[in-house]
Amino acid sequence: MELFDLSGRVALVTGGNGGIGLAMARGLAKAGAGVAIWGRNAHKNAAAAEELRALGKGEVLALDCDVADEAAIEEAMAATLDAFGRLDACFANAGIAGAGAAIPDITPKGWDHTLAVNTRGAALVYKHASRHMIARAEAGDPGGKLIATSSGQSIMGVNRSSDYAASKAALNGLTRAAAYELARYQITANALLFGYYETEITAKANPRFAEWMAKRIPLRRPGDHAGLEGLAVFFASPHSDYITGQCLPVDGGLCIS
Repeated sequence: MELFDLSGRVALVTGGNGGIGLAMARGLAKAGAGVAIWGRNAHKNAAAAEELRALGKGEVLALDCDVADEAAIEEAMAATLDAFGRLDACFANAGIAGAGAAIPDITPKGWDHTLAVNTRGAALVYKHASRHMIARAEAGDPGGKLIATSSGQSIMGVNRSSDYAASKAALNGLTRAAAYELARYQITANALLFGYYETEITAKANPRFAEWMAKRIPLRRPGDHAGLEGLAVFFASPHSDYITGQCLPVDGGLCIS
């Protein structure tokens, strides 16, 4: 038997049609899990689903969903459960870069939109995922994994990124609260504080930001997307059952530099 075989398990990855989310979805699919990806771009959803199905493992479902809209979350969760019958691991990965405003230039609209996607979106996804996991536990099948894509910016300062940093710091708090509250159902909650990975979000940043990062990361390189596959599988597997409430930096040592 393979050490990290996820056959028979189902994982959801919000924002799973590109970047970090798609990398994690690849690992989950390769390990045999059924995988649902939610995203706002139908074309990217279809391309990602086609790629995952080509891996020849578990079933793949792609759904249009904006996590800033609870009605869309509820509809997508119902469709996911209708297709798979269960949900074992929920990766709250969908996020945006933020408004990029300096502190004196913060606007309520920009601030609220960043937190609506990055923090409230994750909380509402967890709301509907945990309802299913709790009902399953009460029926005699306990367990579930909640994994959030947070950021090293939640514990470090970066210029013109207060809304993004605050949204991810709040996500860390959500993680600890969920871990404590849901432990009675054997549901774990953890956050991964990613450092510098080359994604669509970082591609939009000032090139000087990448240069600054390259100098500060002790391992002197961006994160490895292939490495995200195994990370996702570990946190979706029974081998992480005794890890909960943790906010783990995955950053090449950036947070200690």
